[in-house]
Formats: sequence, C-alpha cells, structure tokens
Amino acid sequence: MSLAAKVLMENPNSPDRPIRVDADKYQAMRDAILAVLPVTAPGLTVAEAKARLLPLLPETLFPGGDKAGWWLKGVQLDLEAKGLITRQDSKPLRLHRL
Repeated sequence: MSLAAKVLMENPNSPDRPIRVDADKYQAMRDAILAVLPVTAPGLTVAEAKARLLPLLPETLFPGGDKAGWWLKGVQLDLEAKGLITRQDSKPLRLHRL
C-alpha cells in the first residue's frame, strides 16, 4: 500500500463520485493548466493547452509526458467542477480561466 498523499478529483459529469488521485501529480498538472490558460475567451484548445503545459511538468512525475493526457483531462474536469475554468461551446473545445 502506498503512503503517497491523495486528493479528491471531481468531475462535473459525476458530481457525487470524486476519485482519489496522487496529490503531487494533481498539483503539478493543476499549476500547469492554470499557468497556460488565458483569462479571456476564446481560450485555448485542449491540444494547444497540452502543448504549452508539457514543458512545465516535472520530468520526475511525468517522464517524457507519460500519462499527461489523462491527467490533463481529469484535472480539467476537476477545475471546471470547482468553477476555476470554463469551456467555450465550440468545436474544437476551448478552455479559459474564470
């Protein structure tokens, strides 16, 4: 059993079912997402955000960007559930901070 710190990650699509995730990876991705997303619309596409945040992620937590896509989506949904970022109703999906 791991003694690594965990945090609850929410999903606006399943508000009653948060999941426990690694706190260090969550915080690193959260910091990177909030660092790259603009405050104003139209924001960035998920692909643009990923390209900009990958260099900000610690290599020790995301070696070669491994699993960054899963963490990006999970933390994106968590930040939406917490009201810190929002999505534009567009194709492709665009995100920005509130």
